[in-house]
Amino acid sequence: MPDRSLRRLSVAVLSTLALGLGSCATNPPAQQAESTPSATSKPSLQVVTTFLPMTQFTTAVAGDRAKVTQLLPTNVGPHDYQSKPEDVQKLVKADVLVQNGLGMEEFLGSLVKNAGNTKLKTIDSSQGIKTIASEEVEGHQHKHDGEKAAGDHDHGEVNPHIWLDPKRVIQQVETIRDGLIQADPEGKEVYTANAAAYAQKLRDLDAETAKLLQPYTGKTFVAFHDFAPYFAQSYNLKANFLVDVPEEKPSPADVKRVINTVKATNLKTLLTEPQSGEDAFAAISQDLSVRVSTFDPMETGGTESLQPDYYITTMQKNVKTLVSAFTGKSPQSFLPLSMPQPVAVGFSRVAAKL
Repeated sequence: MPDRSLRRLSVAVLSTLALGLGSCATNPPAQQAESTPSATSKPSLQVVTTFLPMTQFTTAVAGDRAKVTQLLPTNVGPHDYQSKPEDVQKLVKADVLVQNGLGMEEFLGSLVKNAGNTKLKTIDSSQGIKTIASEEVEGHQHKHDGEKAAGDHDHGEVNPHIWLDPKRVIQQVETIRDGLIQADPEGKEVYTANAAAYAQKLRDLDAETAKLLQPYTGKTFVAFHDFAPYFAQSYNLKANFLVDVPEEKPSPADVKRVINTVKATNLKTLLTEPQSGEDAFAAISQDLSVRVSTFDPMETGGTESLQPDYYITTMQKNVKTLVSAFTGKSPQSFLPLSMPQPVAVGFSRVAAKL
């Protein structure tokens, strides 16, 4: 009798343990389920992007078919980025690297070389885009007349900020689409549909921007650093700036040039950036009795800035800010965007490690 009771107890204990182990096996933590493909799912294409706009555009095209990982922390811009050993490892594991190009990511050469990933495909999103030479931008003629201090940085021969013109962004998106299709031919239908949907959003953004800025054709605005020539050209405006790149300190000649520009154009507002320029413009704005507002070039941001629609909404805010700079008044709101959803529902799994 005791032996029979012991056997029944053993069976009960083993059954309980088996149920417990089965529960653990079929209900992994949510974070693990999101980041690790199941045994039956196709492994994701591993895509590394350089900084925020490249992540936004690539995520829009990739949908859920690829895993998109940003190389830079979201709060660090490409002008002052310092690479770390773990950044090399991101490139070692990647199938595709998406960059802006035009010298914006000067740090990439050594990183790619150190990664030694011979299978890595690089997509340069600037391919085929009409560029603007730095010397053509108002302000550079003054800065390069022998007064450049040792250690100062600049954008080189071509201004790289093509992503601030929605028309050129459409070209960037199409280039990213073609590159992803080449790396993953089976995803052609998804990449094509997603790119088309996002391009339509960009066309709507461009049309509404042109409508709001048309009354100010030919007017000049002043930004903190030289990020706006493509945007200005696209909407028939003139852009000036205080410094070439954010980490540069303005010279007395820079300050004088901006003061003269504000006086000559009757500008109401100077445009600083979310993480730089406020201190530099404070004294100028006080002396000239003009306001300081923010135009976000999206070189840095929070984690929410990784998503594709962040580009659309931020550019809308930038245009409203610019109209206020010309008039001192708030412009009418943008029309709501209602676009078809991408084929791959949701966005790609963005894994930007800060």
